[in-house]
Amino acid sequence: MNPDRTEPLVGGAGLDGAAEGTEAPDGAGLRLDVGREAALARAAAIVRGAWRSFDRFRPGQPAIDDRVRELLNVGLPEAPTPVLDALNDVSRILDESIAQPRPRYFAFIGSSGLEIGVIADLLAASYDLNLAVDAAAATAVEAQAGRWVAAFVGYPADCAAAFTSGGTVSNISALAAAREHALPRVRAEGMAGVRAAVYCSRDAHYSIVRAVEMLGLGANSLRSLPVDSRRRMVPEALAEAIDADLRAGIVPVAVVATAGTTLTGAVDPIDTIADICSERGVWLHVDGAYGLPAASVSTHAPLFVGVSRADSICVDAHKWLYVPKPCSVCIVRRPGDLIRTFGHDPHYLPRDRAQQHAVDMTLEYSRPLRALKLWLALRTHGAAAFRAAIAGNLRQAQLFHNEVTRYEDLEAFDEPQLSVVPFRHVPAGVRDLDSHNRRLALLIQKDGRAWVASAVIDGRVYLRPSFVNFRSTDTDVLSLIDIARELGARLAHTGTLRRG
Repeated sequence: MNPDRTEPLVGGAGLDGAAEGTEAPDGAGLRLDVGREAALARAAAIVRGAWRSFDRFRPGQPAIDDRVRELLNVGLPEAPTPVLDALNDVSRILDESIAQPRPRYFAFIGSSGLEIGVIADLLAASYDLNLAVDAAAATAVEAQAGRWVAAFVGYPADCAAAFTSGGTVSNISALAAAREHALPRVRAEGMAGVRAAVYCSRDAHYSIVRAVEMLGLGANSLRSLPVDSRRRMVPEALAEAIDADLRAGIVPVAVVATAGTTLTGAVDPIDTIADICSERGVWLHVDGAYGLPAASVSTHAPLFVGVSRADSICVDAHKWLYVPKPCSVCIVRRPGDLIRTFGHDPHYLPRDRAQQHAVDMTLEYSRPLRALKLWLALRTHGAAAFRAAIAGNLRQAQLFHNEVTRYEDLEAFDEPQLSVVPFRHVPAGVRDLDSHNRRLALLIQKDGRAWVASAVIDGRVYLRPSFVNFRSTDTDVLSLIDIARELGARLAHTGTLRRG
């Protein structure tokens, strides 16, 4: 409620229930059993405790305790539980879960729970807006946040953006627009008898496979192209594949250039790929879900030359823009492309406004205000602070790589292009290094002082840390080396996963 406005209280109802003498609604049982202020205070205390615990690493991940195990075995509750007791249980459950915002969580590429983003989610959920149809100021905020992301990564401002739940939905949305562009009758007639292809590097994210499957193109339509010594798509192979398909009567739907693979952080040569697409009239989509924010950093901007030429891009703000999940954005150069792809005219949606409804540009009908967390974060901190944090993660990745090369029992994969830095523990006397490193990843997770996962690169198992957390210090980053060497040596000596 805006304190500067006078809000009428229907029927004289107060903040915590109906006024005396008014009829109780059928849903009265859904009111809190304590005052709202008390419930909010308890929730705020849980948030405050979580944020404090994220300020520094904790020495281990707590096991799931008996109280939580008991809760997880309870059937559907018919009777109510006091809200403060339930909130206390939630606090235990969350604390015993693996949380990506912790400064030594280096597995995968996750969000780091920016505090202002958490507050934005609370506010957005409180108003429970739906951005399927026009939502007044909220609709304008979503459009503005999309333009801000475009400006941040160097994409044209006269674009259209749709916020989604993640990179998979963003990629599906962009490739659906590409399919409509290449095969404009498919929405009505389907893919029967149509042969089409999508092109990407063999290190592209699995969401591209999902996209071609869901769009009816079929997994066999995906051309997984070779990569060079830096694990970037080989442009010559792309040109040859498109030309071969054209000769065979196969329609090229889209090329997906990856701006930061999740496997190694490699950035495809976007500008050269854009030349190939332009010459052949093929849609270019840049999957920048992870890496594209690094285009804002002057030292790494040259890696992303050509992104402004793409027909579409995607960025997961819940990865390297630090806000909580879910917050991804699909951006297209021409607003009409999304409308032609998703537009409908259902009788139950009002058509009394000139502007296009968001439901005509997206897959979803029920659309929360996901953009608010990013909009508020950029307003609160400013773009320069985000650039500085991303630059800090890039510096930490290089620092980590340099430190790995100092040790004979460690093996670095390659110079990092972004902030993914694969490495291996290679102790003397261990023959099966792949099995050793796979087991070492599990041992590090069991130990709990840091969290990292393994990955297979060219048939070899590596530990694959990624540094995308604004909370991580240099000490946190370098601690993984000490932990890996300590536990790796123990594993090599004992051959077990037991600790201590």
